[in-house]
Order: sequence, then structure tokens, then C-alpha cells
Amino acid sequence: MSNVKRLSKSRALVLFSGGQDSTTCLAYALDRFYYVETIGFDYGQRNAIELTCRLKVLNELKQNFPNWATKLGQDRVLDLSTFSSLSSSALTDKTQDITVGETGLPTTFVPGRNLFFFHYAAVIGYNRDLGVLVGGMCETDYAGYPDCRQKTIQHLNRTLNLGMETDFEILTPLMLSSKAQSWQLAYELGDEPLIDIIRQYSHTCYQGVRDELHDWGYGCGACPACDLRRKGYQIWQDAN
Repeated sequence: MSNVKRLSKSRALVLFSGGQDSTTCLAYALDRFYYVETIGFDYGQRNAIELTCRLKVLNELKQNFPNWATKLGQDRVLDLSTFSSLSSSALTDKTQDITVGETGLPTTFVPGRNLFFFHYAAVIGYNRDLGVLVGGMCETDYAGYPDCRQKTIQHLNRTLNLGMETDFEILTPLMLSSKAQSWQLAYELGDEPLIDIIRQYSHTCYQGVRDELHDWGYGCGACPACDLRRKGYQIWQDAN
């Protein structure tokens, strides 16, 4: 690559859904980089309440962490509503049960979702000099999703740089972390104020339930996302 477009490695773009992991990754980026923008995606997800929650998380971060507030730049949500028509998933079709499908993958798997997300993020990063793309993918607690594996992200990083003649760096701070370790990282980054923001304002529940605040946050308490979050919180609490 002789004419590579060099992008700033002090400016990052965070894939920010409003969930626990992406909130922790946003805090990680704000702690590490000079300037940070955020991007979310409306792809017809059944837990679309996260699109509202993400704005509340951003506001709380600005209010509670003034040093981070000065680093936060533009936030945008891309309309990918046609994405849900491309394939069938329990995450985009409320009539489907959340279970394990014939392929052995959870029915919440949305084929190609993270690949699409990073491609869109890369286009924005290319045009706005955001050389680091940050995502909350994790292969330790990833429920078998193939687009959350470290190998997938590494190959995608190479593909983006080859296809766009640039030098993006994709960071996945939680890739090898358990959910308990994710809670610990959040605590190390922002102490109790960040933990409280994650508990009260972030959203993980597949069912979009926000009618009861548990010690680990809002959610139905029964879906795989809630189960993972609850267990991780309990392990983290027991260790501290």
C-alpha cells in the first residue's frame, strides 16, 4: 500500500449501542484518546429502547465526567431499518422465540451485523480522520456469534485497510474478558459513578424490558443477555 491514507490514532469512533459493553468501551476510549465520536445503528432490533438509553448514557457521562465531556464529539445514529428484511433473527423478529437454532447458534444471531457496522463506521472514520474504531465484541461471553470472534475482527481490520487504502486500527477492549471482568474494567475507569451509569441507564435485555431496576441493571432477568449480565455482576461483587 504505497498511497495509504494515514488517519489520526488519537481520534476514535466508538460503536455505541447503549449497552453495558459498548458503554464500558466508550469509557475506555474517552480515557485513552484525545477525541471520541460515537455511532449507533437502528436496524429494526426488538430492543430498540437501547437507542433511547444510549442518549441518556451520553448525557450522564458528560454530567459526571467533565474531563471526558470535553473529548466527546459528534454522535450519530444510522438508519439501517432495511437490514432486518435481509435475514431472519429473533433480535429483529419479535414473533421468534429466543432459543438455540438448528445451526447451534442462538436465534438472536443477526448474520453479518458487526461486519456491516464496522464497514459503515470505517466510511465515517475515513472522512472524519478517526483512525481507531472501537467495538464491544467479546469471544469469551459471545454466545457463539462468529462475528464477535477475535479472528473475525482481525481479518476485517485487514480487509478494511486493503479495501480503503488506509491504516485503521480496530480495538475490542473486552474481546478476552468475562462479563465480571467487564464490570471490573468499568470500575477501574470510572469507579462507582460509572458503575451507576451502567446499572441505571445502559440497556442489554433482548426483550427491551425496563420496568424493574435490579442490582445489575434493568431487564427481564430471563433472556440470555440478562442472565449473562446478572451472573457477571454477582461474580464481580463477590470478588470485591
